[in-house]
Amino acid sequence: MLNVGQKIPLFQVSDNLGNTHNSEQYRGQKLIIFFYPKASTPGCTLEVCSLRDGYSELKNLGYTLLGVSLDSVKRQNNFAKKYKLPFLLLADVEKQISEGFGVYGKKKFMGKEFFGINRRTFLIDEDGIVTHRIDKVATKDHAQQILKLLQD
Repeated sequence: MLNVGQKIPLFQVSDNLGNTHNSEQYRGQKLIIFFYPKASTPGCTLEVCSLRDGYSELKNLGYTLLGVSLDSVKRQNNFAKKYKLPFLLLADVEKQISEGFGVYGKKKFMGKEFFGINRRTFLIDEDGIVTHRIDKVATKDHAQQILKLLQD
């Protein structure tokens, strides 16, 4: 798992619009990269809607938001359109970013074990260094959770 003080790994993936993104293009920008298990599921929908609703405040603090899941470009785009998301969703179908950040791994749900993305959020400075990591994401109030962290 990527820790505070570590540099983010290099990556290159497509966003929900089919455009290619790589970690180098964000150098000089503050980022919030949030990982969620699956588009259009209840918890993930609560999380992205919270971030959508708090987007202007986060943007005013200078942050660019990027959501990441293993979903396809098409599924990510449908999710973004349906909930009118003002930020991009990255389609990490090859697990490049999620493995690089250390969020892909064993999970338990309803007594079953499987592999997938563990919900985490990383705040990253202009040099690509992790400044904060949120392990216990408050899906319904995630934007407020991040804003409170930035005020402390």
